[in-house]
Amino acid sequence: MKLSVFCGVSVDGFLARPDGALDFLEAGGQEPHGFEEFFASVDVVVLGRKTYEIVQGFGKWFYGSKQVVVLSSSGPLDFSVAKDGVIEQMAGEPAEIAARLRARGFKHAYIDGGITIQRFLAAGLIDRLVITRVPVLIGAGIPLFGAVPRDIPLRHVETRSYEGGLVQSEYEIDAAGSAKD
Repeated sequence: MKLSVFCGVSVDGFLARPDGALDFLEAGGQEPHGFEEFFASVDVVVLGRKTYEIVQGFGKWFYGSKQVVVLSSSGPLDFSVAKDGVIEQMAGEPAEIAARLRARGFKHAYIDGGITIQRFLAAGLIDRLVITRVPVLIGAGIPLFGAVPRDIPLRHVETRSYEGGLVQSEYEIDAAGSAKD
């Protein structure tokens, strides 16, 4: 199973403001930058609990009928906002989660949420990173990357720039530096 990250960050590397707000992502405008095509290529979305709570605040279910897994070891979560969604709660280490999803036949997972991305990356499970830098500095927030247990070699695939100022870089994780089979 392929595990990918597709995210927007401020130029100073933050996924969200300290309170989880994502308003700054609009600084690059709303021009297409490949997310719809990427999202169509995945068959399961893996979110952290905090990211799910932020998504709940949007008022509509963003993921349609795509399978969504929310990672949380706390009590049962309220999934009422996902009226037509296919959503479940799961807990465990990243390798366990990936193995369970692989066993269910999923082929391509979208990993989303700061801590979730960091945990899957540290576990050597991410295959691909697509990072879109939005032309704004916010100074503080939730970082995309935290401490890693070792160097994680990346292979640059492509960098694209967009009229609104977005700069998107795509990387593959060097298989020699990952924990994959």
